[in-house]
Formats: sequence, C-alpha cells, structure tokens
Amino acid sequence: MGKHPNLLPKHDDRRSVEEQKIDNWLPITASRNGKWWYSAFHNVTAMVGAGVLTLPYAMSELGWGPGVAVMTMSWIMTLYTLWQMVEMHEMVPGKRFDRYHELGQYAFGETLGLWIVVPQQLLVEVSLDIVYMITGGKSLKMFHDLVCEDSNKCKDMKLSYFIIIFASAQFVLSQLPNFDSIATISLAAALMSICYSTIAWGAAVGKGKAENVDYSLRATTTQGKVFGFLGGLGQLAFSFSGHSVVLEIQASIPSTAEKPSKQPMWKGVVVAYTIVALCYFPVAFVGYWAFGNSVKDDILITLKTPKWLIATANMMVVVHVIGSYQVYAMPVFDMMEMVLVRKMLFSPTWKLRLVSRSLFVAFTMFIGITFPFFGGMIGFFGGFAFAPTSYYLPCIIWLMVYKPRAFSLSWCANWFCILVGVLLTVLAPIGGLRQIIMDAKKYQFYS
Repeated sequence: MGKHPNLLPKHDDRRSVEEQKIDNWLPITASRNGKWWYSAFHNVTAMVGAGVLTLPYAMSELGWGPGVAVMTMSWIMTLYTLWQMVEMHEMVPGKRFDRYHELGQYAFGETLGLWIVVPQQLLVEVSLDIVYMITGGKSLKMFHDLVCEDSNKCKDMKLSYFIIIFASAQFVLSQLPNFDSIATISLAAALMSICYSTIAWGAAVGKGKAENVDYSLRATTTQGKVFGFLGGLGQLAFSFSGHSVVLEIQASIPSTAEKPSKQPMWKGVVVAYTIVALCYFPVAFVGYWAFGNSVKDDILITLKTPKWLIATANMMVVVHVIGSYQVYAMPVFDMMEMVLVRKMLFSPTWKLRLVSRSLFVAFTMFIGITFPFFGGMIGFFGGFAFAPTSYYLPCIIWLMVYKPRAFSLSWCANWFCILVGVLLTVLAPIGGLRQIIMDAKKYQFYS
C-alpha cells in the first residue's frame, strides 16, 4: 500500500525544524486538540447550510416519488462515502492524510492526485462561500424588510449592501487561525441550523396545507419539466456537500495507536448525520406538502407569517452561514498559505494571513454581489462540483487502494455510487445553468 515512499509520516525525524514550524503555522495542522463533538458540529455546520431551505423547491421539481427516493438514497450514499474517508485518514501506519489532496496523491500519484482533487475541492469550497455570501445578504435583507414592513423610517436598501454587511463580519473572522479557534462559532452555527430548520417545517405545519395545493411538477412545458428535474437533482446534491472538509476536520483530532482519530471522528459524524436527517427530511417533505409547486427557492420567503418568527429564522440563517463560510474557507486558507509559504517562500506571518485571507473574502463578496442567482447557482454547482467529491471520488480511491474482490458487496456498493455520481455530475448542471440564464434575463446587475 505504501506506493509513494516520499509521503513521509508527519512526525518523521528527517523533516526539518523549518518544515515543522510551517506545519505548526498552517491552519489544518496547527492544532490537534479537537474533541468528537467538534467533529459533530463542524460537520453539521458544513452540511446543513443554505441547501436545506431549497429542499422543498427541489421536491417541487422532482415530485413526490423521485424526490423522496433521491433524498433518501443521497443520505445513505453520502454517509457511506463519508465513512470511507474517515477510515482512509490513517490507513497507512504512521501517516495521516490531513487534506483531501494528500489522499488523492496517495491513490493517483503525486502530480495526478493533485490535479484530480484540488480543482474539484476548490470549486466546492469557493462556490459554497460565494453562495453563503448571497444567502447571508438575502437573509439580512429579508430580516430588515420584515422588521421595517410597517415603518416609514426605514429606507429600501439594495441586496448588494446587505452582502457587504455580511462580508464585513467575514473579514474579521477570517483572521482566526485554525479549526479549533472557530469551534465556538461552528457550535453556534450548528445550533442555529437546527433552530431555523425546525421553524421552517414547524411554521409550515402551523399554516397547514395551502388552498388548492398542486403537487404536479412546477414547469408546464415538457422542456421545462426535464430541465427542472435536472436542476432539482443538482440542488439535492448540493445539500450533501460536507466531504470536501471532512479530512481537514479529522486532522484537528488527536490520534494514538490505542485510540485512532477515526473513533471520535465517526462518533461525531453519526451524530451529525442524525441531525442532518432531522433537519432535511421534515423541511423537504413538510414544505412541499404545505405549498406544493408554488413554493419559492427559499422556503422562508414563502413563509411570511408569523412575521416575528420568520424574521428570527432569517437572523438564525445569517448566524449559521457566518459559521459555514468559515468552515469551508479554512481549507482554502490552508492551500493558499501553503503555496505562499512553501512555494513562493513568504515568511509565515500575521501580515501574510491578513492580506491573503482578506483578498479571498473580497473576491467571494464581489462574485456574490455580481451574480446573486441563488437557486440556479446551487443547481449548477451542486452537480458539477459537489457530486464528485461527495458521491464517487472516495469510492474510486477506495477501489484503487483496497482492491475489493469483483462483485463482492463492497465492489458493487462502490460502483453503484460511482455510476449515480457520474450521472449527477453530467445531468444536474444542465438544469442549473438554464435556471441561471433565465434568472439573468430578469436581473439588473448591482441592483
């Protein structure tokens, strides 16, 4: 299994003092004091994000039968691939794959592994941070509009300004050095996600089934139904996108021969996935049951009353996506700082961190302000970027490393995930891209 001897164990004596100093500075390897519950709420924060609020909309594009089937299958498949990644973190004695690309390099080779994993992982993390910028801004605007609805003192503000307000918090929080330092923010975010998910489906139950509710597919033309179905697949894929940060989260947990990191990590993952199920399934099914194909791409927009409760839920979304942004940004910061310090030979200082991280936040803010096509972006990125990292890249690596016997249960399960994942990657972005084009026709830039 040790096909790449140049991948040295993390504590090898041959590594220079300078290398260890850089490792102690980089965000992913700086601290290994994480607890199993850190794993739980980091994973909840990573998984239950903007996507949960679009689930009833995705259901309206898929219909009851396919919607329930795709959601249930996605939950089971992504839990399986997450288990694989947790297992593979320390499959080589004395070596920890702290980053997704390190696992890719072990399986595919130094250069090819980097080119296979890094573009996909970056696409997931950067696109999610852009979507969280938009979600944070939209939720702040909705909170403002709900609170000011009956007041003449409030000015109508552009969405762009709310995205800038949301970004201002990220400029400050992005200076926190590593995963352990954002643990409190991540815990608050995880709690908020449970709360606003409960409000979303609870308020829908309270309102009851809308008059003349229609469960037929929301599109009226055959072409619209096909593209809508593909877009719905992408939105569901987006909802299970935590895999691109799972090894980085596990890297923050201590590990010994007696108690490897996979034990507390898996315990945290099981808790997280149980919470994910309790958030996702009620929101998706109750939201669709209550509003049918008239539901908007954010269920909180459909639920306008009771006003104080929906305003509170929107503020909870803001707190949650503040934490989610940081969880997904941390591996990006790690990659940026690794290149700057190891390849470009910058000194590992707070000034370097301030400039590089601020530039990343500014970039995601600019793209979010320019292209706030929320539902379409989720559908497009969901299939194109998230399906590979969550559905089938772990399976390909597993097959290459462990080589299970042909037609055994493990072999069949992995190939099933690969085939479904590849279909998602090919089909889902088509629907999402069409949605972006349709929204862009009606959208005025920087409105």
